[in-house]
Amino acid sequence: MRTGEEVRDGEEKDKGGIVCAGNFIVDRVHTLSHWPEQGNLAHILHQDVGVGGGAANVVTDLASLGFPGKLAAAGCIGADADGEIVRARLAAANIDIGGLTPLADQVTGHTHVMNVPGHNRTFFYRGGANDAVTDALISPATFANAGYRLFYLGYLMLLPGLEQIGPDGCSGASRLLEAARRAGLTTCVDFVSSEDPEFAAKVGVALPYCDFLIINELEAGRAAGVTVRDAKGELIEAALLAAGERLLRAGVVKGAVIHAPEICFWFAPGAPPVVTRSRSVDLGNIVSTVGAGDAFCAAVLYGLHGDWAVEQICAVAHAAAARCLGGATATDGVPSMAVLLEDTREMNPVSD
Repeated sequence: MRTGEEVRDGEEKDKGGIVCAGNFIVDRVHTLSHWPEQGNLAHILHQDVGVGGGAANVVTDLASLGFPGKLAAAGCIGADADGEIVRARLAAANIDIGGLTPLADQVTGHTHVMNVPGHNRTFFYRGGANDAVTDALISPATFANAGYRLFYLGYLMLLPGLEQIGPDGCSGASRLLEAARRAGLTTCVDFVSSEDPEFAAKVGVALPYCDFLIINELEAGRAAGVTVRDAKGELIEAALLAAGERLLRAGVVKGAVIHAPEICFWFAPGAPPVVTRSRSVDLGNIVSTVGAGDAFCAAVLYGLHGDWAVEQICAVAHAAAARCLGGATATDGVPSMAVLLEDTREMNPVSD
């Protein structure tokens, strides 16, 4: 296996590639003085406009990391001004946008993100064109034939056109991921933290076509049917261990990666889990928590594509998430991979 130390400037851009399919959203991030009670007023201290959503964040982060291969986006946007923002932002990062389909009858998905520094963010979301994504609108074989190697789908549970289970027991997501695997692509999937009571069923039908699952602790708990934090909000590590094993038994093919602010568990069939712990982050350095999980995921994809050791991948993924916390939008805090590799020398993650 390669390690991150083997990343070199000037690597050829034709060495493989990653296509990111799923949500493309225009985020308007409002930093607030405080969270008001109903009927009261809070001051907007700052506003930022970014491009968000699982696929958009991850592919943009990969570009920021300096991924040494091709990058592409696949999904739906509206034929509107917000759609042009998405296209322009991605194209400026040298991301292939040929797989983005503009829909004349839909608006581009957009979110108003309410951020109070030091606290969890709150989202007001309109799905728009993201809600219209189906497996018929994305062709994994096209990307495989162009030399891409990894196919990322995110966020499942925020793509209703892919989630409904038909009479045959399949969903659009399961068909799309099956097509990607059949084309020779390695499939990687992320969820969103939805309260949908059918969460476990909807994601469950897609798991047998998922090579790598990269999700946070709450999503793992909902998918596996276990409680992962106690009444005080403390992480229950034994529950995460149970969740990971259940996800493997449910069909995840190569690895289930469960990350939380405190820790990451990497599960693989027939092997003990690899555990890495993150370093603490000074609350004063946190501008926004928007996108930290996507930054973690992007670093994992970078390492998977390069066939890095699991411990190395987890170390840079923790570093990517920590760096992302310093940015106002979902992606503007992510530095180059060289910076993350330097960060990992200071983090010294513990592997159990």
